[in-house]
Amino acid sequence: MELEMLDHFKQLKKDSNPPTEQLTIEGLTLANGLSSGNSTGCESPPPKSPTTNKPSPSRAAFRRRLSRLPSFCELRLSQLQRPNDIEDVLFDLLCDKDDRVAIGKFWAALNCTGLRESDPRLAECRKNFEDVKQELMYEETNCTDATVDRETFKKCTQANIVLIGKAFKNQFVIPDFLEFAKHVDEIYEKVKEKNAGKVADYIPQLSRYSPKYWGVSVCTIDGQRHSVGDCTIPFCLQSCSKPLNYSLAVSDLGAEEVHRYVGQEPSGRSFNELSLDQKKKPHNPMINAGAILVASLLKPNKQIADRFDFAQNQYRRLAGGEFISFSNATYLSERETADRNFALGYYMRENGCFPDGTILTQTLEFYFQLCSIECTAESASVMAATLANGGICPLTGECILSPEAVRNTLSLMHSCGMYDYSGQFAFKVGLPAKSGVAGAILMVVPNVMGICTWSPPLDDLGNSVRGIHFAQEFVLKFPFHNYDNLKHSTTKYDPRNRKSDFEANQVVNLLFAASIGDITAMRRFALSGMDMKQSDYDGRTALHLGAVEGHLSVVKFLIEKCNVPYNPCDRWNFTPIEDAMRFHHPNVVEYLNRCAKKLELGLASENSDRDDNDDSDVGIDFSTKYCEDAEEYKY
Repeated sequence: MELEMLDHFKQLKKDSNPPTEQLTIEGLTLANGLSSGNSTGCESPPPKSPTTNKPSPSRAAFRRRLSRLPSFCELRLSQLQRPNDIEDVLFDLLCDKDDRVAIGKFWAALNCTGLRESDPRLAECRKNFEDVKQELMYEETNCTDATVDRETFKKCTQANIVLIGKAFKNQFVIPDFLEFAKHVDEIYEKVKEKNAGKVADYIPQLSRYSPKYWGVSVCTIDGQRHSVGDCTIPFCLQSCSKPLNYSLAVSDLGAEEVHRYVGQEPSGRSFNELSLDQKKKPHNPMINAGAILVASLLKPNKQIADRFDFAQNQYRRLAGGEFISFSNATYLSERETADRNFALGYYMRENGCFPDGTILTQTLEFYFQLCSIECTAESASVMAATLANGGICPLTGECILSPEAVRNTLSLMHSCGMYDYSGQFAFKVGLPAKSGVAGAILMVVPNVMGICTWSPPLDDLGNSVRGIHFAQEFVLKFPFHNYDNLKHSTTKYDPRNRKSDFEANQVVNLLFAASIGDITAMRRFALSGMDMKQSDYDGRTALHLGAVEGHLSVVKFLIEKCNVPYNPCDRWNFTPIEDAMRFHHPNVVEYLNRCAKKLELGLASENSDRDDNDDSDVGIDFSTKYCEDAEEYKY
């Protein structure tokens, strides 16, 4: 297998360097971030229609090889004895026939793992390569495909080599990120056809969004990114700000202090209804009354301008420095149409809900400002990933929220985050989520990833139609429902599992069962559809192991019932017959020779030439009994 990988890299090095500004692998834009839509950054233009030009065969072959690069890197890097060797191994894997690495190829290969060139954790590496490009501009007429030698490559990457090595070793939470991204794209395209719903129109700024906007952005707890669709168009958080504000308040004051003023139970009523619980408190922080009260707890001793600066800066930290802005027009419109929220404020003040010294009008102004903070699907997915990562931003490694705040926030999102659809969403999707009237849904897969979907058309309950459908399709494809049975689920694809690990475990289990003569395990493997002919890296099959250990029952079972070839060769050209002869198992040798003769005679059935010494049928019959002492079947 390793020889095949080396041949693969030799062929990869022979390929001409393709343009590095936009390498597409399986429909995913690599050079500027793993994306099949507008996902290159928060300041990028709106998404363009996809090109219809098909890649040339040579370029397509290059892309296929490049997409498999992380898997080959994983094998080589896992064999390293010294961590300092990683730069040399990476260089050897990526270099061309002139012993130089194309900078674009390096970034494209890294993008295959889910990391983006714009990742702040790769800032030093990015700057070093940019400096090299600037130097080459004075020496070469074209530095589009700039290349570096071994020493330059090591100098450019050494500052971030731990993260780079982790990426190429497939040690992120989603090992095969390209495969996962492909499934996300399939769900995106399927849901894109849903045209139901109506864009919110209670203020003009929301009504101006096109109902065709549709974007999905994913960020894992390791900072792997994938975006598809309209992911860089700014929109206001609206109610999606509620869990963020609550988490900031709990991190600052503690859960006990915050819940002196607001409850944590689902209200069972409309999100903006004039109602309190039995203790004269808002039911939870996810409805308007509770969100207004939480706003009153955020830095109450500061001026309102400083309070807003604090909140916006915290949002920016949660988003890892990505796009966070403010829509003044939306804020003014919200304030003009806020009769219900003013009524809620006065109703709560009448019932003594607010802390002493609260200025109601300032609190409401602050609440409207928080709802008018702008983000994109990409920056919102990072905020969701920060919640998934226990309050630590995956892009910066900065701890922003306390573990208690994250736990409480996700609990409330799970039970109260989707307006009057919260119970249905918890039942069908089983993930913490929060929706807003701008069309966004923040969804969190704890300890795995954060997701933001954005599509302005809403259903009758105020949730994004496409966002709801995406969430439902997402948990049908992946075992991320809170109560999915991970141990026995076979119909869902778990992107956290390494395919190589799964296949390796299969081979190890099969060969071990054959070596100890465990016919019960062999039956179980066969019934589960396992390939009984598969071999390890030395070409050793279960038949080899059964023969070399003298387990005639295993040999019979594999040949008669699993129809495996009787004479496979391992890497040393040994067959099972030769192994049985070398280790002195004449009964196995006799049986295998008989199989060879039957094959030569062209007999249609193995049962037609059984002699008295031959045991009866070994079929997968659970009424069959066999001796514990001998490896023969009794009936």
